Amino acid sequence: MPPPITPANFLEAPFPDPVELPPEKTDGPKRFFNRELSWLCFNWRVLEEAENTRVPILERLRFLSISATNLDEFYTVRVAGLRELAHAGNTTPSDDGLTPAEQLAMIDTDARALMAHQQVVWDTLKAELEANGISLITRDTLDATDKAFLEDVFLNSVFPVLSPLAVDPAHPFPFIPNAGFALALQLERKKDKRALKALLPIPQQIDRFIQMHDVDGTRRYLPLEELLLLHIGTLFPGYRTKGHCAFRVLRDSDLEVEDEAEDLVREFEVALKRRRRGEVIRLKLSADAPGGLRRVIMGELHVSEEDVIELGGLIGMADLGQLVRDDRPDLLWPSFSPRVPERVQDFDGDMFAAISQKDMLLHHPYETFDMVVRFLKQAAKDPNVLAIKQTLYRTSNESPIVEALCEAAEDGKSVTALVELKARFDEAANIRQSRRLERAGAHVVYGFLNYKTHAKISAVVRREGDRLVTYTHYGTGNYHPITARFYTDLSLFTCDAELGRDATKVFNYIGGYAPPESLENLAISPLTLKTTLLELIEAEGTFAQAGKPAEIWAKMNSIVEPDVIDALYRASGCGVKINLVVRGICGLRPGIKGLSENIRVKSIVGRFLEHSRIVCFGNGYGLPSKKARVFISSADWMDRNLNRRVETLVEAKNATVKAQIVSQIMAANLADQAQSWVMGHDGSFRREMPQEGEHLFNCHRFFMENPSLSGRGSAGASDVPELAHSKD
Repeated sequence: MPPPITPANFLEAPFPDPVELPPEKTDGPKRFFNRELSWLCFNWRVLEEAENTRVPILERLRFLSISATNLDEFYTVRVAGLRELAHAGNTTPSDDGLTPAEQLAMIDTDARALMAHQQVVWDTLKAELEANGISLITRDTLDATDKAFLEDVFLNSVFPVLSPLAVDPAHPFPFIPNAGFALALQLERKKDKRALKALLPIPQQIDRFIQMHDVDGTRRYLPLEELLLLHIGTLFPGYRTKGHCAFRVLRDSDLEVEDEAEDLVREFEVALKRRRRGEVIRLKLSADAPGGLRRVIMGELHVSEEDVIELGGLIGMADLGQLVRDDRPDLLWPSFSPRVPERVQDFDGDMFAAISQKDMLLHHPYETFDMVVRFLKQAAKDPNVLAIKQTLYRTSNESPIVEALCEAAEDGKSVTALVELKARFDEAANIRQSRRLERAGAHVVYGFLNYKTHAKISAVVRREGDRLVTYTHYGTGNYHPITARFYTDLSLFTCDAELGRDATKVFNYIGGYAPPESLENLAISPLTLKTTLLELIEAEGTFAQAGKPAEIWAKMNSIVEPDVIDALYRASGCGVKINLVVRGICGLRPGIKGLSENIRVKSIVGRFLEHSRIVCFGNGYGLPSKKARVFISSADWMDRNLNRRVETLVEAKNATVKAQIVSQIMAANLADQAQSWVMGHDGSFRREMPQEGEHLFNCHRFFMENPSLSGRGSAGASDVPELAHSKD
């Protein structure tokens, strides 16, 4: 059992003196921070991890790649939506008072600075990689042996999938898909110096970097575009290169589905095809692009100067993740194997026996997500299991969960799978999975046309003697075994009858559109989750006004919903001490006198992606406390989650589970210093940097090195260690 955490500076220190600002800077929309700028601020934090010398070099390269991937998605969805509004003349302000056009101008300034800094970071990382025996080379540095090797690679692995294209009236400019990468060429025919413009789309099906032979212990990689430029003579016989440039396009990737679509699957299949052809919203172009090629590319793609980003370095940094390989473990995080819960081991892997003893909370990735898969596989094979009901928002392509559901359906069990087709960028995979489930005999439903189903619920109905018992899994993360290796999430397993009935009512609601008349231990959006949350926040304010200890601890990905933020502001004004761990977007402005002097916000960016959603209320006893009210949720505090999605808010009642969440998971997150950034009133984040020789507490390392409080999970309430600073 791990030692009790003594929360460090962020939690134990008194709240800092609030900043006093004039009313015009905090009244009305000014009380909120802009969502889009807050997201960019988060991506700056991701990029700064690529500069953190305490992080292994290949992991820093991964952070750089992630920052580029994040920014691509931001442009294809958020920026695309704002552009559409601005072009339509929409001047409706956001919660913070900015019009779409004003937001686009601010985004452009910050995003250009971020992309320029990505190049600076890449230059630094490239030099450090070379010092560690990994080198990215160019065609100018190749010797005869290299060229012979590359000749074979080109002819046998690349040339067959290339489509070199002339660009002239007889050969119209080809379609370049979203995230498409291409070379534009100025060629000259050798015999008569006739000019030719040409395009060479770079296939996305081929790895961006070609591994070369090692030289003096150095692993060398050649970018694919360098290989293509080396073999222009093969692609365009009789021509020489006079000029060239590289470019990459991003297109509007948001989906539109007809409100009255009769066949939702077919409608999404059509919409996915439209996504590939969306309007170009960003064009990255080599800074030294010849003027003629630049004009042709811009004209054919119908982009203006404001849509063009000129880069003097590497284009397509998202691809750098391909260089992060397992063959250099010395340059990666130390290996880590998730634990199998001791209670499951005590019952020889029998999930039903382990759950029937008492509620069980697992903390992923520190405790293996394989237990969720085992739960469903065991259910599929168990002759006493009559029915399985499952939500699927995102899952892996070769999903063991879908495989278990198919096995159960083929075995004659009643299987209901709620597959969310609107899971952005996973729509095609989810369509494939739904077809597979239907072929196996499962009943597949797609939920609501206007709401995404984001709830994470699995329910197994089992005959035990003369009664039916419902075993339920409620999660904060997706049923995705791959992302579960590096996302921090919670899994609550229970056979509590109330939670079982609640799960059944939610599935009936999704499948039949009939809202449940009552839920016993669960709140769901868009029906009751938001109102429940607001009532709980208001109750803490009432406790504070009555002179009782009043605290709120919450952890999530994003907070932007204005009603919730205003409720937190009111609670702060009543004297409620509020500590928030918000990984990404935060529209709340902390530490302002008269508005939010009792609210602190921090963000954790580190080895694992913080993804769990937790909220703890002191309930008149303060935190941590055995009488606190503790919830896990699938929902962030955003308009979409609380008002336009099906989400869950589940109260933990078991004493052991509550202690694990409050005194271990939340306390450790609030105590973390090594990976934490503290938010200022202006939306900026400050990192706590160690002094020489100083050790900063790292919550990820703590959870990797210490078994969780769940342990065997069989202890009674009296065996729960004393909560630190308990106010009971």
